Amino acid sequence: MQAKYDFTGKVALVTGASSGIGRATAELFGSCGAKVAVTYHHNEKGANEVVDKITESGGKAIAIQADFNKMSDVKNVVERTQNELGDVDILVNNAGSLVERLRTNVLTEERWDEVFALNVKSAFFAAQLVIPQMLEKKDGVIVNVTSIAGRNGGAPGSIHYSSAKAAMLTMTKGLAKEFAAQGIRVNAVSPGVIDTPFHEDFSTPEAMKNFANIIPIGRVGKSSEVATVIAFLASDAASYLAGETIEINGGMLMD
Repeated sequence: MQAKYDFTGKVALVTGASSGIGRATAELFGSCGAKVAVTYHHNEKGANEVVDKITESGGKAIAIQADFNKMSDVKNVVERTQNELGDVDILVNNAGSLVERLRTNVLTEERWDEVFALNVKSAFFAAQLVIPQMLEKKDGVIVNVTSIAGRNGGAPGSIHYSSAKAAMLTMTKGLAKEFAAQGIRVNAVSPGVIDTPFHEDFSTPEAMKNFANIIPIGRVGKSSEVATVIAFLASDAASYLAGETIEINGGMLMD
């Protein structure tokens, strides 16, 4: 993946960055000169591989274990990033999961709350924690990673996840309205079907094949194709964008 933007001197915090979209994003930021904090839940090996790739090419990166259902872990991530790399200039709220597919009749309150905490609550409070750092410089970027599910309701058994991702879309607009005039740009990306471990866990090979057949471009997306859009939103090239959500779905959903 070639570096297309210059983030030299910037600190990027990428949550959920041990695989998939988060990993591609962290590696891209590292290749563009940013110091990168890579968070992970269980996949320590993947996170360390990302850190090694960045450091071996002359960059600086750290891996931080965190359970984003715990707001104390979210706070620890931000504090460690600030202490070890510096104030956060770019926050990419990528951590999130469906956890498991559950139909409405069996979806419990506990699972609903867990999915909302992981996808929405953690993203909001991560933003709340880095915004004071950004306000001091009157400069900062937050990119929220939502999903096509937040626009179309998702596949069967994912109402808790699609509702959480829809909430992230609105949260993006609310944060942008509050802080754009103070130099903080908040935007989002909304990936469609991307070839990541998410679909290894929650979609069958047959479903993936069917997805490819109905996507106008004729294939599922790559993590790198989402990462490049996130990097664009974090760059000066997107200086006049605030509260926007960029759909990355190969034409699967068109407005």
